[in-house]
Amino acid sequence: MGLFNAILGNASEVNIENVSNEFEPILIDGEVIEKAYKLIRDMFIFTNKRLILVEKQLVGTKVDYMSIPYSSIKKFSKESAGILDMDAELKIWLNNDTNPIVKQFGKGSNNINEVYKILSQHTLK
Repeated sequence: MGLFNAILGNASEVNIENVSNEFEPILIDGEVIEKAYKLIRDMFIFTNKRLILVEKQLVGTKVDYMSIPYSSIKKFSKESAGILDMDAELKIWLNNDTNPIVKQFGKGSNNINEVYKILSQHTLK
């Protein structure tokens, strides 16, 4: 992940092999990581079974792992970057929540389209 993207808070793709080794202890049998993205210290990981959101505190060592089964996703949207907008935004609404989970992607990155496809493949069955 580039320093400029980290400063702006943009998500960037992470090497799946590295993430698979790190998260192997929390994956179930038959579960594989398809894509992973990092946002400064936080990560969101798409497996073939669920979405895992990882939030790390800026100070200290506390880490929160939120597991979201794809069946819990009510809807999702992407807002592509405009001419003056440096970011693209992904929003995910869960079944019982009114406020979406929001993640930022850098302009010129195709990552948001890849994530949109992954969500589509898992939720539009």
